[in-house]
Amino acid sequence: MAYILNIETTSKNCSVALAKDGEILVLREKAELGYSHAEKLHVFISEVLQEARLELSDLNAVAVSQGPGSYTGLRIGVSAAKGFCLALDIPLIAIDTMEVLARQVKQKDGLIIPLIDARRMEVYDAIFDTNFQVIEATKAEIITEESFSTLAGTVYFIGDGVAKCKSILANDSFHFLDAVIFPSAKEMCPLSFEKYKISDFENVAYFEPLYLKDFFVAPRKE
Repeated sequence: MAYILNIETTSKNCSVALAKDGEILVLREKAELGYSHAEKLHVFISEVLQEARLELSDLNAVAVSQGPGSYTGLRIGVSAAKGFCLALDIPLIAIDTMEVLARQVKQKDGLIIPLIDARRMEVYDAIFDTNFQVIEATKAEIITEESFSTLAGTVYFIGDGVAKCKSILANDSFHFLDAVIFPSAKEMCPLSFEKYKISDFENVAYFEPLYLKDFFVAPRKE
């Protein structure tokens, strides 16, 4: 039996799920225009443990969504996950954020492309088949009319990058799923348990999120 705390903070959605053997027990999440992860994350963690009637000492592992995504969100989520793992002497599990997002698409055929907004006309994207096998690894890409034009068959796009791509990518086989736009910890639960079973753990001291791009701070205007 394994209790795993799953943390997803790569987007505006601050999401925490507590799972037992890959089955979700309690979920807390909230997406806001302004990032409130620093205020919400530890509150949500306390709430899911309380509702499940568990203590931190009952956890067998902590899983964190590894990125890409918001630099600040990633730092908050990974720092919290590392802190719990070090204090409790339990393993850290890293989950691919793009797969977490892709798994919200339920289709029998075609391709799935999660799109995470990277500002301006740039997105982070990856390509999966409907069995969630990676066809093309995660990358940063500037969207143009030619983007994904070589793909054959039906393609499903999901994520908060959909809005900027919808008006540019004109193709009858492209379907834009904009009802759900953020990754959620609930899709992490079965993934983290599979990794737990085979001891696919990260080095807590040296693990770093997948940023893809350097952090940039705009210069202050005088």
